[in-house]
Amino acid sequence: MKRKEFVLLLLLTLGALFVHGYHPAAEDAEIYIPNIVKILHPSYYPFGQEFFNANAHLTLFPHLIAWLVRIMHASLDWVLFCGYVASVFLLLLACFRLASKCFSTPAGQWGAVTMVACLLTLPVAGTSLYIFDQYLNPRSISAFAVIFAIDAAVEHRHSRIAFWLLLTSVIHPFMTVFAVVFIALWLIQNRRSARAPSMAGASILSVAGFSLKAPSATYWRCLQDHRYYFLLRWTWYEWLGILAPFAILWWCKKLAERRGHSTLARLTWTIFVFELICFTAGLIVTIPHPLEILAPYQPMRSLQLVYLLMFLIIGGLLGEYVLKTHFLRWAVLFVPVAAGLCIAQVELFPATRHVEWPGTAPINPWLQAFVWIRGNTPTDAMFALDPNYMALPEENYQGFRATAERSRLADAKKDWSDAVLYPWLPLADDISAQVEAAAGWKNFGTADFARLKEAYGVSWIVIEKPGTNGLDCPYENVALRVCRIANLQK
Repeated sequence: MKRKEFVLLLLLTLGALFVHGYHPAAEDAEIYIPNIVKILHPSYYPFGQEFFNANAHLTLFPHLIAWLVRIMHASLDWVLFCGYVASVFLLLLACFRLASKCFSTPAGQWGAVTMVACLLTLPVAGTSLYIFDQYLNPRSISAFAVIFAIDAAVEHRHSRIAFWLLLTSVIHPFMTVFAVVFIALWLIQNRRSARAPSMAGASILSVAGFSLKAPSATYWRCLQDHRYYFLLRWTWYEWLGILAPFAILWWCKKLAERRGHSTLARLTWTIFVFELICFTAGLIVTIPHPLEILAPYQPMRSLQLVYLLMFLIIGGLLGEYVLKTHFLRWAVLFVPVAAGLCIAQVELFPATRHVEWPGTAPINPWLQAFVWIRGNTPTDAMFALDPNYMALPEENYQGFRATAERSRLADAKKDWSDAVLYPWLPLADDISAQVEAAAGWKNFGTADFARLKEAYGVSWIVIEKPGTNGLDCPYENVALRVCRIANLQK
């Protein structure tokens, strides 16, 4: 890579950071960060670790990050931040390498990369995913690894394909399935490998195993609560997010053929067929009732890869044939796109800094309380808070376990969503029981908190102000109180 290319990619990476923001403890980080903390501090999370440990056997991501913390002698906050920035950079680098094989001019190549950089946090149809998250997680690594694998397939570098697929498999097995299927289609189309279909089948079988034990009634309720698993429950505009790429990809293929871009035409056709196969699989596992147990394997998550490659192609075509070397055209296209995504992210996290720099004090009152808890309560403390706390207006989807590094009762959002992935475990039943125990949280009194203490060993609570009188609350801010209930009696 030339120095100029490195500098431009670095600038686009920093631009993407400021456009899309950074929220290290948001959303799925509530599942992944506690795994890392548990590896670094085995005595932490004495209660409820099964709610986030179920993911641990599927990925080496927590072990990788914990290893980096140890060898770098840095804080976890800084390692997560640097890992996130590096992941964005590597994704853009992978996109640039792939774009260089599809477009003959620098305008086309950089148009492709710039489009991806501007659209990282674009929602992917009805999958409850972004193209790329605002925090570090296994999808951050699998995203660039899969694009590097596809780039290696275009170059017919089979050893590099194997390396990137192996990396993806130990970080995010589900994405490995999509990557293998995609590369198999590419190799079949180019008559390079007759073994590609068997590779795909083996990977699918290795990931999609599940227990013969019948799931509980609570699990089935948990599954039905996740609307985005079932295509027939998607809204019309989410269906548009499925169907529109077919039309766009078909048009891009015809244009590429007319312009003589053979590699681009083959890549576009591969994406088209790949989406068609995954869409068919999505219909098969979500419409017939007997196959609903397979719905959590989410074939439509393949749209994340489809969107990433589709916008890379769109950006490249616009760069090559419309934007060219006209700076004003680039600004007219990409400034509004970037501004729109930036505004959307600011509105999604209104009470939180757009970029949560490591080492800076949070402005979100929930995060302020969680940080205080991390530094001022025993590591074996057991907390309870509103089961729907992540969805509260000022909370902004910030994870308690990820920030406070303490145990808590199960919540009705992230834990409930995670339980649906493991029908052979009693997670859904345990989570449902704990959520039910904290039902009506806003009206709880001292007797209710004492009941949680007796049933689950809860010793601390986080409550919204004004809260309940008669509690020992060593911390409070404008919105919350953190109270000790160890001495409460029923």
